[in-house]
Amino acid sequence: MEATTHPSPLPMNFADGVFPAGCPSRTLLDHITSKWGVLILLSLSEGEQRWSELRRRAEGISEKMLAQTLKTLERDGLVSRHAQPVIPPRVDYSLTEKGYELSALLVPLVGWAFDNAEDIINGPR
Repeated sequence: MEATTHPSPLPMNFADGVFPAGCPSRTLLDHITSKWGVLILLSLSEGEQRWSELRRRAEGISEKMLAQTLKTLERDGLVSRHAQPVIPPRVDYSLTEKGYELSALLVPLVGWAFDNAEDIINGPR
């Protein structure tokens, strides 16, 4: 994965858009770039999963945080919740079209973090 080492100009519509405190994109960025938001979106990029599968994959997430993250991503239109009318209850989660579009952008970012984390965290200060 190759990244540029030179500054890139921001698109013109960013100049007054993403930096002001009241910009809605900042709220959305907070939702999707949280530690758990990224992991849930990445996990669902591989297909529909049950609550227990998501909890198992995102090691360390509490039930409360998983529920909160899924509700937020569902409210944002990135995740779909499919409750099955069975006993015991079964709920499956999947990405929406917007969720898949976003996850395609997150995979390279997470790949970069995975490839560079050890050097950055353990490297010289």
